[in-house]
Amino acid sequence: MNAIDNLIDKIKQMNNPTVIGIDPKYDMVPNCIKEKYDQTLEGMAKACTEFNLRLIDAVYDIIPAVKLQLAYFEKLGVAGIESFKKTCEYAKQKGMIVMSDAKRGDIGSTCAAYSAPYIGRVEINGKEEKIYDTDFITLNPYMGTDSIQPFIEDCKKYGKGAFVITKTSNKSSGELQDLKLENGKTVYEEVATLVEKWGEDLYSSISSVVGATYPEQLKKLRKLAPHTFFLIPGYGVQGGKAQDIALGFDENKIGGIVNATRSLMGAYKSEQFKEEEFEKATRAEAIRMRDELNEAIGL
Repeated sequence: MNAIDNLIDKIKQMNNPTVIGIDPKYDMVPNCIKEKYDQTLEGMAKACTEFNLRLIDAVYDIIPAVKLQLAYFEKLGVAGIESFKKTCEYAKQKGMIVMSDAKRGDIGSTCAAYSAPYIGRVEINGKEEKIYDTDFITLNPYMGTDSIQPFIEDCKKYGKGAFVITKTSNKSSGELQDLKLENGKTVYEEVATLVEKWGEDLYSSISSVVGATYPEQLKKLRKLAPHTFFLIPGYGVQGGKAQDIALGFDENKIGGIVNATRSLMGAYKSEQFKEEEFEKATRAEAIRMRDELNEAIGL
């Protein structure tokens, strides 16, 4: 089975088309964890790691996947990279599908080097070694097919997947993505067409990132790219609503997975919970999100 088949199976097993995003921002870490560590890069990374792992413990049996935002790990230097590796390994031990939110985009050997540690292999003394060995990576396609091909090759070889930025949830996305081309398509529609082409031999393990904050575009892309799986960010804090997100799913009620980050990581900030109850708060919000989405999608 390829990566997208594994993800769909996991979604069906848990009846939950959601992914928890983990952005290890130090200011999101509860004080009950922060107070255990000093405020050096190493101490901050350790606090973030504990928070990450305890969040995973809270939801691994009800949420099929976790998306790790590389920027916030990299911000903490070497200690942050160590935290990323520990978080990846722990999530996989718990049976979760792991996505590297790296948004890589380059060409040639540089592109292949970006792919190797996340979804490929690194050759050491003639032997292929796994580094992070995540299941998916996010990609920026705006350098064209050359910037995607090395990732496609690793997806084929190692059964991995990629989510390609197609239509994003941020306010200024239209400055480029909504521009009209000579063929009458917008830029994001042309990217969606390319993603369908790139994924032909992989049964849609090459998939799209499509934001929840633009429901009309989400609906249009589901028709334009019927065989493409969608990673759908923008739910919750960014304003994406369940009924809008349902437009990204096909007639079989599959075809997408919905990301939530701040609403899950910061659920403990609700008046309903005490800070030290952050695991309970995150789990409660995860269940609420699952049930709301399932009702809207018709699961």
